[in-house]
Amino acid sequence: MNNKDNVDYCYYLVRYNIKKYRKLAKITSQELADRSGFTHQYIRNLESLKSFQRPRLDTIYRIAQALNIDIKKLFDEIK
Repeated sequence: MNNKDNVDYCYYLVRYNIKKYRKLAKITSQELADRSGFTHQYIRNLESLKSFQRPRLDTIYRIAQALNIDIKKLFDEIK
């Protein structure tokens, strides 16, 4: 998935970065679920790079807060 003109690419970046920053924070997906108020299954599905889930902006914001990062980081290009 690297077609930057594809709207799904934006969601792919968000899902990829949620997992990346969760791992950098050294917390489990269950801990992220607890901090953000979502279910563990929802976080697991969201982090799945095979998913085509499109989280709402308020969901992305809540997860960024739970990760203690600026929401913009969840839209960073993959390096």
